[in-house]
Amino acid sequence: MRIIVSPRLYTVDRLDSSTEEEANTDPLEASRLVTDEYSAKILVATFKKAKSAIELSREYGIPIAACYRRIHALERAGLIRCTERALTQKGKRISLYMSQLKNAYIFFENGRLRVRFQLATGITRDFGGDWKAVDVVEPILPTLPTL
Repeated sequence: MRIIVSPRLYTVDRLDSSTEEEANTDPLEASRLVTDEYSAKILVATFKKAKSAIELSREYGIPIAACYRRIHALERAGLIRCTERALTQKGKRISLYMSQLKNAYIFFENGRLRVRFQLATGITRDFGGDWKAVDVVEPILPTLPTL
């Protein structure tokens, strides 16, 4: 399917296939995916409308290299995906990304960290807690002698 989008004058090819690579992520890393400043900006900005890395970088003040790193990390986790490939007026191909994250929950209960992602596709991904337990190790503090 080819579409011409007038404000940006892109020729757009819709991508019908989605290649989702599920990352083996622990709960702490999963929570970092949504709480990192740049990742959070990318997820929020692409929630309703697909955007390119260049648009995200310019609109949200994210350095372009950091923007691509976050996009790739979010793609590996299945939280964002390339939905379109656009052709600019200069003939350069760019990818447009759309958030796949509907809800994110981070729980700390009884010394355990749990993270749950609910995706727009209806899939729920759970990290930690009862699913893949990760115990938070309590530091042993030195005791001071009492006088």
